[in-house]
Amino acid sequence: MTDMWGDAVDASQIANGPAAVPAARGPQTVTRGQRTRGADAEGDAYLTVSDLSVAFPTADGIVHAVQGLSYSLPLGKTLAVVGESGSGKSVSSMAIMGLHDPKSTRMTGSIRVGGREIIGLSQQELRKHRGGSSAMIFQDPQSSLHPFFTVGNQIMEAYQAHNNASKRQARQRAIDLLGRVGIPNAARRLDDYPHQFSGGMRQRVMIAMALVNDPKLLIADEPTTALDVTVQAQILDLIQDLQQDFGSAVLFITHDLGVVAEIADDVLVMYGGRAVEHGAVASILGSPLHPYTWGLLESIPAVSGEPTRLHPIPGSPPSLLSLPTGCSFNPRCEFRTRVPDGLCEKELPDLAARTGDASRASRCHLVHPDEMFQSEILPRLP
Repeated sequence: MTDMWGDAVDASQIANGPAAVPAARGPQTVTRGQRTRGADAEGDAYLTVSDLSVAFPTADGIVHAVQGLSYSLPLGKTLAVVGESGSGKSVSSMAIMGLHDPKSTRMTGSIRVGGREIIGLSQQELRKHRGGSSAMIFQDPQSSLHPFFTVGNQIMEAYQAHNNASKRQARQRAIDLLGRVGIPNAARRLDDYPHQFSGGMRQRVMIAMALVNDPKLLIADEPTTALDVTVQAQILDLIQDLQQDFGSAVLFITHDLGVVAEIADDVLVMYGGRAVEHGAVASILGSPLHPYTWGLLESIPAVSGEPTRLHPIPGSPPSLLSLPTGCSFNPRCEFRTRVPDGLCEKELPDLAARTGDASRASRCHLVHPDEMFQSEILPRLP
């Protein structure tokens, strides 16, 4: 197994799709299943989200950030949640961690972590849940780490909050975790402040803090967004290696389909607060069924060959204060005229299987989206 410093992602691999897709075109990806370093753990779902809805009352109206979201995630697996800003990715993950203020949030549905219902827990119970059975790596480590305390003190505090441990034991645990995530001279750097670390090293500190209590659920909210490509590859490999060591379920939130191809087992695509497509990573990236996913793939620039003009998704994401009637994507969808009787503008489609594969689901009225992708979308891809 190559180490986390040398296993960088090749851009040409990110652009590639499954073997069934012609090699000359399409989003050919080397998926995590093809790169796996060992057998994935199988079992019942550790995280189960059922019909989750999250809304925020404001002076302008109610913001429907998440509506009717359902999925499950077993231990040892990675689910990537993909979508534009404002699609509900981070809001749903914060609900899992119990980070929304109950006084200003309307939340319905069910979130079960390890068989325990999260919605409705007291603040004291949620504090035990956060950082204990579940942990979260935030997008910006610079703002997530306290500038007035050393990184060692912050990791030690997270450990002592959930364990009856002395300061000496907590310090040794912090040193062990910093070394495990690749911080050189961990014992010395434990007493450094966040500003003394680079962006990639700060993210490693955040990962160490998240894993200090051996959580079974790890939520990574766009942890590679502000990092350069080489450091991104190192962080992705680190998360994969640590997942195998700890046996955790990983919920990975991103807008980067190249990252999805590298790390995920399954993909959930969100738009306007709802799930619009769900399935295995090879299926979603190799032959997607929803026009929004098609648009995401077409927005990826070519990494080799002659430069080609991108085919961006027209328009802007909808306001969560007032979503369009029918399918939320219909104002931006170039295929809505293919559906008779203006059904896209009138009726919200169910998230259901659209092909013979029952493990794949899409929220679209198109009758044969798989055939349309092969005949119309695939030739347009770089």
